[in-house]
Amino acid sequence: MPGDTAPKKPFSPWHPDLSEWFENFPFGRSGEQNSIRIEEFERDGALVVLAELPGIDPKDVEITVRDRSLTIQAERTEEQRDKRRSEFRYGSFTRTIPLPAQAKEEEVTAGYAKGLLTVTVPLDTERPAARQVQIKHEE
Repeated sequence: MPGDTAPKKPFSPWHPDLSEWFENFPFGRSGEQNSIRIEEFERDGALVVLAELPGIDPKDVEITVRDRSLTIQAERTEEQRDKRRSEFRYGSFTRTIPLPAQAKEEEVTAGYAKGLLTVTVPLDTERPAARQVQIKHEE
């Protein structure tokens, strides 16, 4: 609070310096609040990513595929109303998922139903044939 001069209560009496570390840890309370929860699995030769986006309009979702990464960005704006309590999360939400080397990035598709975004990433199931590498003799 501005003007508050009361000392902070330490996280632990044995390690008082940890209080600040936990408060600023990137995956702590504030880091988790705006992350999108996902579930990934393979089905029919494709990687399927389900993302929980309840109450978010699909027009407020952006999906980007680049450099073997899938990024899902969404935003929910807060309506101005007199609230007694709100446990909803508002703001921007982002999640980036690494894609396997065999992902066909140009063929990614997405759908949205009942609060779930489904992103399907086809996988190249054919493995390139092994080839022998010639060794150059250097003198």
